[in-house]
Formats: sequence, C-alpha cells, structure tokens
Amino acid sequence: MRKILLLLHSLMLGALPLCAFAPSARAAHLVFLIGEDEYHTWETLPDFAKKDLEPLGHRITIIQADAADKNHFPGIAGALRDADLLFVSVRRRTPPVAELDTVRAFVAAGKPLVGIRTASHAFALPLKTTLTDPKRAIWPEFDAAVLGGHYTGHHGKDRVAVTFAPGAEKHPILAGIATGALLGNGGLYKNTPLEKDATPLLIGTIPEQPSEPVAWTHLQGPKQGRVFYTSLGHPDDFQNPAFRRLLLNGVAWALGGESAAK
Repeated sequence: MRKILLLLHSLMLGALPLCAFAPSARAAHLVFLIGEDEYHTWETLPDFAKKDLEPLGHRITIIQADAADKNHFPGIAGALRDADLLFVSVRRRTPPVAELDTVRAFVAAGKPLVGIRTASHAFALPLKTTLTDPKRAIWPEFDAAVLGGHYTGHHGKDRVAVTFAPGAEKHPILAGIATGALLGNGGLYKNTPLEKDATPLLIGTIPEQPSEPVAWTHLQGPKQGRVFYTSLGHPDDFQNPAFRRLLLNGVAWALGGESAAK
C-alpha cells in the first residue's frame, strides 16, 4: 500500500515518471510555525503538508499564531522538543522571550530549517519602530545568520520569471523541476547580497529591475545546520506542481537526504 501511495503522489506532482519517485531519506517530525497576514500560508502550508508530506510518512505539527495575540505561538516549545525540522512562515512577529528562545535553541543545535517568503523578516520589527515590551523578543539577525539572505523590501506585485542559478542545475533540490516550470507571483523580494556561504539555486527577474536570488541553501552556525529558503510562496505558487516539488525537495535535502526525486 505504501508503494502505491508513493506512485500516486508522483503522478499528482506530474514532474517525473512514476518509477522515478522515492521518499526522502527518512520519515521525520516536521513542525510548521505560521504567523503572517498576507500570503495565506495558514491555509496553503497545512494543505501542502497533508497532501505532499504526510504520504511520505512524515509526522506533522502545525503551530499557528494565536488568534487573540498574533505574536504568541502556543505549543511551540513542546513541539520543538522532538522535532526534526522547523518550517517557518512568519512575518514581523515579536514572540514572548521564552518562545523565541526555543527557536534559537533549535537553530543553535544545528537542526534543519526551511523558510518561505516572509520568513526573511520573521522576527524583525517594521522600520522606524522599537520594541517596548520587555517580555517580547526580536531576532533581526535571523535573516542573515540563519537563512543566509539580506531582505530589504520587494518590487511591486509583478510576476517573476524564474531560472536556475548558474551551476545549480544538478542540485538535488532542483531534481524533477524543468527549466521554466516555475513562475513567481506577488512581486520580487530584494535579497542581494546573500551571505558568502549561501548557495543560490533560483534567480528571479522582472522588467527593468536587477535580478534577485529567489531560492538558496545555507549551512548555518558552527554545526552547519542545513537551511533551505525561498522567497516564493504566494498562494498562486502553490497551484504549480513544480513549486510544490521545490518545497518537497527542499525538506528532503534539509533533512540530510538528496531530494524527493531520484
């Protein structure tokens, strides 16, 4: 039955022949931390987890921001105790100190992390604001130190043409993704320059603006924890099987495998 499910999953993604699909390196406990108001990842990511990750044997925990306090993530400390990977979709939140400390500890341990879209400014304050509540915490260095990027805003809402970064064609995260299959929606994030030890995978382009990296990997901290980040993640992106394949491969790679497609 498990083999049949995997074959059907490959057919749904449509990027590879049935015989070429294989699960990621190991089944794992994946924790999704979601807290943003723009891109509906409170809907798209649970759907992705259920349809694309659970059939591979992964156990999923979804931690949503509290409806009564959008800076509070109830259950995050308990969820991360035995988590194998943290998937972040958060925008400008200031969690209680103890909650953010659990995320810091997870990262410091070299555990795998995947970030999407607004994760580049997950724990950063808006410009020209200050934190006045001593019980709350920020982590503006998360973008550079953990993700390996340098977010400074974005260009409008134009569609983004996406191509492979030079030399990245054979990276396992891009396995099963055809050139030109990806298209970004919702505008191009400004992420240049990446950290020197980040490896760009995908480049985004819109008319009359410089190209920007839109997906890359980073080995963060002394323990070289595996991190995959993409600034794609608009709701329309999730309608594209190639984008879902990208996330699936990113999770597999971060867990220490090569990709979901072999």
